[in-house]
Amino acid sequence: MAALSNSLVRCAVVALLGLGLSACGSSADTRGNGDIAGNGRNPEELVLATVPDESSSSVQTEYEPLAKLLERETGRKVRVEKATTYASVIEGQRAGKIDIAMHGPLSYVAARRSGVALTPVAAQVEAKGDSSGYRSYAIVKRGSKLDRVADFKGRKICFVDPTSTSGYLYPMAGLQKAGVKEKDLQPVMAGGHDASALAVRSGQCDGGFAYDAMVDKLLVERGSAKTGDFEVIWKSEQIPGSPLTVSDELAPELKKKIVETFRNKANADYLEQQGFCEGEGCKIDGYWGFVPTDDADFESVRDVCRLVGEEQCVADQ
Repeated sequence: MAALSNSLVRCAVVALLGLGLSACGSSADTRGNGDIAGNGRNPEELVLATVPDESSSSVQTEYEPLAKLLERETGRKVRVEKATTYASVIEGQRAGKIDIAMHGPLSYVAARRSGVALTPVAAQVEAKGDSSGYRSYAIVKRGSKLDRVADFKGRKICFVDPTSTSGYLYPMAGLQKAGVKEKDLQPVMAGGHDASALAVRSGQCDGGFAYDAMVDKLLVERGSAKTGDFEVIWKSEQIPGSPLTVSDELAPELKKKIVETFRNKANADYLEQQGFCEGEGCKIDGYWGFVPTDDADFESVRDVCRLVGEEQCVADQ
């Protein structure tokens, strides 16, 4: 498969994110009053983009407490946007239309390698005290005769997105180790971890990949699946936690406030204590909150890139 995006993706950012690009070739940001060359961008409204996991209808609700916290800490309005693809997140940041973004580890590595100016500052954890990190699962529908990833050869297999770490990169590494190449499959890009798993459940795909929490609990909690609907036939090695990134083009003081907020305050306990939400409503996309991270945490992802093929880990410029 080719690198994760091409020039057409820049045009798609307009439709996918609704961020108001005046033209596909334009990268100027009209939301701010700063000077990128001097003081950095200082927009009146911050745009936070999330990677694809669930339906757009719930994103605003899931992130509302966090957005209110950011508004209080930065003095800026905060708009949460649901990105349709990881590539659109990268191109939105490259164009200066996204200030803060959730990435998968692979899309972060690809963005950095393609020259996007961004810094990973925090990673999500499921519970207080947890370390960040997760695994990719290969799943089949309960009762399937497929019981190992080698059995995926010749089958219709659901992946998430070409720039998904647990939904594509690590699965491809696992398949290669099992002697299965992409050309041996009928690959389907489902567009989300939930969509990949549900396509397996419905029989649209013979097998598929999704990250552990989506299979273990999130689909059940959301009423989209039942316990026991899936059989996990493969698990990846531990993957670094998905990073929250901040644009390096923002004004230094503004960026500092955002970083401090995510590292020290963006968690369910603090949000509830401050009155932004109550109980389970304080979780951020099903997670307790964030813990600090930095670029060095993603060296293992770069190692897998070298195994699978470097072209999978570069975004077109």
